[in-house]
Amino acid sequence: MTKFAAISPVRAPTPPERRRLILLLGAILTFGFLATTLASFFVSRGSLRETIVGSELPLIADNIYSEIQKDLIRPILISATMASDTFLRDWVIAGEPDVDRMTRYLKEVKTRFGAFTSFFISERTRIYYHADGILKTVSEQEPRDVWYFRVRTMAPDYEINVDPDLANADALTIFINYRVFDYAGKYIGAAGVGLTVNAVQSLIRKYRERFAREIYFVDKSGRVVLSETPGGGRLGDRPGLGAMADTLLSGEQRAVQYEKGGKTRFLNVRYVPELQWFLFVEKDDARTTAGIVNTLYLNLLVCLIATVLVIALTSVFIGRYQAQLERVATTDPLTGLANRQAYDILMAQALKESDRGTGPLSIALVDVDNFKQINDRFGHVVGDEVLRSIAAVVRATIRDADILCRWGGEEFLLVLKGCRRDAAVAVAEKIREAVDGAAVAAGGELVRTTLSIGVAERFLREPEPALLARADAALRAAKGAGKNRVRADGVP
Repeated sequence: MTKFAAISPVRAPTPPERRRLILLLGAILTFGFLATTLASFFVSRGSLRETIVGSELPLIADNIYSEIQKDLIRPILISATMASDTFLRDWVIAGEPDVDRMTRYLKEVKTRFGAFTSFFISERTRIYYHADGILKTVSEQEPRDVWYFRVRTMAPDYEINVDPDLANADALTIFINYRVFDYAGKYIGAAGVGLTVNAVQSLIRKYRERFAREIYFVDKSGRVVLSETPGGGRLGDRPGLGAMADTLLSGEQRAVQYEKGGKTRFLNVRYVPELQWFLFVEKDDARTTAGIVNTLYLNLLVCLIATVLVIALTSVFIGRYQAQLERVATTDPLTGLANRQAYDILMAQALKESDRGTGPLSIALVDVDNFKQINDRFGHVVGDEVLRSIAAVVRATIRDADILCRWGGEEFLLVLKGCRRDAAVAVAEKIREAVDGAAVAAGGELVRTTLSIGVAERFLREPEPALLARADAALRAAKGAGKNRVRADGVP
């Protein structure tokens, strides 16, 4: 007969535990995706910044320098040509005869090379000649003529100076002032051409639009002499550049990055010897990293979608796997009935309901008579088929609310809710008769079986072991009375 030892059921994860597991998995996935994506972003951004500072900006500065050579250096070459022109030197040596000849010469230079103005100032007469004739006579006492007397004594052959042009309504003009010498090397005057600042600013604007960079020029003293907008001020006054202004102006080419208004900017500085200015080319980091920032957002969106999908699929798979585990843990694989683990759970619930006064509760222990002889004669395969057949017959006989489980070996246990002892005996008798009239085919023979059943009704708040012991005693009584019969606890 059965020994009623307590068996702990296999516990499946509870819904809160499943939620914690899903949340933990989501956190791990999110952290992994974020760490990978952000690490990739920072590596890409760092590499891009190094490329910009080390390669891109210097290359763009070289390209702009080439453009400057075409657009700004050209006036210097024109002025140099004027300073070495034999006509101009011969005309001065000859005593500056026929002023119209010089006027036509300067007008030809202005028209042919597209200059804003062209000029020559004689050291001997101090007369200021330009394309429209004699402008004036320069004087050391005139503040506006200071530039000429500076040119007389300077060491370089030329200078670039920004001044109002008296000959053109004081339009702000970039002058190339070139020193002129006679054949013996004696200084005889200054010649050159000029471009309007507006024209040069237009060139800078063209560079900026073409290369998508901020461009400006700074002289050796740190003064911003040319930029897209007038009034450039001093380099040391620019946010983020004040501390490094002297360093930037101490070499021919430098590449740095600095902070301005909370944003990173990249800067390349190149000295332009023909202009004797420094060319500054800047790029905003926001434009630089816009592409990889957009890629970052896209990657984060993809990671979010992937995380949600993985969590959703994992939740479904865990749910299904858990349901399968629960079925495996609580179902007898041979008969498909509830097993002992499931019985513990279901019986505990039935006892609670009975304690709340929902009605009487009876159980029936069912044992297959002479099952060992069936196994010995026909084999275990037939024995298994007999058990499956009995399980199907019993399941078809009882109510859906009743609990039927395989108790072990050839025994079954039936829990009848809302049944008194007499009603439980009637159900047990019905089961016994149904099995007694059934048979299982085995090797051309019909295997017939019978059942012995012991029934017991639960006393008020009776412990489960005591109830099971009384049902087991009733089953032993049925067996002792000749088998194939039903006995109830307390009935002789």
